[in-house]
Amino acid sequence: MSGLSNRWPKNAILFSHQLAYKQNTSCGIGDDLKHKVFKMADNAPPVTIRTRKFITNRLLARRQFVVDILHPSRPNVSRSDLQEKLAALYKTEKNRVVAFGLRTQFGGGRSTGFALIYDDEASQRKFEPKYRLVRSGLAAKVEKPSRKLRKERKNRAKKLRGTKKVKAAEPPKKGK
Repeated sequence: MSGLSNRWPKNAILFSHQLAYKQNTSCGIGDDLKHKVFKMADNAPPVTIRTRKFITNRLLARRQFVVDILHPSRPNVSRSDLQEKLAALYKTEKNRVVAFGLRTQFGGGRSTGFALIYDDEASQRKFEPKYRLVRSGLAAKVEKPSRKLRKERKNRAKKLRGTKKVKAAEPPKKGK
C-alpha cells in the first residue's frame, strides 16, 4: 500500500480496477465512475474527463454528477466541448447535457464542475433555472432597460402624485 500513497494524492480518484490491482482485492465502487480520454480537435491536445458522485434523480428526471477534467497542456476546456463529450460518454443528445460551475484549479491543468443529463426536453424546461435555459438556447432572454435607467424612472415618479406619475416614468424631453 506504500506505493499507492507515493504515487497518488489523498484525494485522487481511483477506479475499481486500479484499487483491485493495488490491493489485490475486488471492490464494487466502479459502477458509478466513468473515465475517458478524449482527443478534442485536430490539433488540440487530449483531455481526460472523469465523473464521480453519480446520482440518478428520478424525481427531477435527470442524472447528475461531478465532472473532473484533466487538461495539462490546455488552458481550459469549453463548456460546449465538454457537453458534447459527456453526451458521447453517456449516449445521449448534446442538448440534454447541462454543464455549469466549472472552476479551474490554481496552477491550471485541472477543472472541476457539475453536470446534469435530462431525460427529455420537457423535464429540462420544467426544472432548469431560466438563465441556464437561455444559455442552452431553450428560452429567449428577456430584454429590459438598464438598472440605472429603471432606478432613475422610479425616483422621478416618486416626486409626483396621481396621473402625472405615468409621465414621470417616460424619459425627459431633450429639447426643454
